[in-house]
Amino acid sequence: MLNTFSADAAVELAVLERSGFVESRHIGSAVVLAGDGSVVTTLGDISAPVFPRSSLKPLQALASMQAGVPLRGVQAAVACASHVGSQAHMDVVEGMLKAAGVTEQDLRCPEDWPEDDQTRDDFVRAGRGKRKIAMNCSGKHAAFLWACKENGWDLPSYLEPNHPLQQRVRAVIEEYTQESVTHTGVDGCGAPVMAVSLTGLARAFSRLAKAPLDKNANARAATISTSMLDYPWAVQGRGKSNTIVMEELGILCKLGAEGVLAMATPTGAAVALKMLDGNGRAATLVGLTLLAAAGAVDVPQITGVLEQVVKPITGGGRPVGSLRLGSAVTALLD
Repeated sequence: MLNTFSADAAVELAVLERSGFVESRHIGSAVVLAGDGSVVTTLGDISAPVFPRSSLKPLQALASMQAGVPLRGVQAAVACASHVGSQAHMDVVEGMLKAAGVTEQDLRCPEDWPEDDQTRDDFVRAGRGKRKIAMNCSGKHAAFLWACKENGWDLPSYLEPNHPLQQRVRAVIEEYTQESVTHTGVDGCGAPVMAVSLTGLARAFSRLAKAPLDKNANARAATISTSMLDYPWAVQGRGKSNTIVMEELGILCKLGAEGVLAMATPTGAAVALKMLDGNGRAATLVGLTLLAAAGAVDVPQITGVLEQVVKPITGGGRPVGSLRLGSAVTALLD
């Protein structure tokens, strides 16, 4: 059986302190790249394979576009999204399905409740059940179906690893990460998820983030990056961490399940990390701090963002602790 990096190869990235007592420790690995692709910071094992999970969505959306899907603006952003299922998100997905000439039932992602509180309450009041378009990956799946319609590919099997679409996804991932996929699994939404290193993931985000300012870059990659930054609410949801980072810092940002995060600045400085325990609550704190420590973003810039995305640790309804940087990260700030 293949494995990601071991606990012995990980370092302490964050800790949770409650009432003056360190209650939990998040160990993991992280890498920071400069705009030219050179490695600036290494924490833990950055060469072992990881499943980037939803951090791969911009590359999956890019593959759909290269297969002929004319994604622009908010549709491109939603194709990259792990969205909260608000009515606005679902409206965009329905528009994509209509443009592709397919229906919600053609989606192969699971049905789900909206994560957005207001929309979920509306569902309950109206007596509605779970829907496929409410599932956080529905935008990616709508783009997948659209690509199949554009090329006359089989619809029911579009999630099979040997499907022409998924072969294109694999090719894009290998091109942008500059490494071979080491293993293919099944993501939570049913789509193939392909293992690459954290270094490869950071390379891919660096290339995507630089595309809008690079006249030699793939125009579709530039569209992906620009659309995510132009419509950050669509990539996750208003008030959510990815959205806040992109709104306020202009940094391309995408969380993945199981504690994965990738970010990149317009000049291509990039960070990719994975919390080995799969808990991503400290990912944004660590990722932005690592970019700041490498000189890619100013500390005053990230302070206000971190105040919004890092939640206090409470007891009895009042703050009693904090989520803070681990020893491996604080050592970089001395």
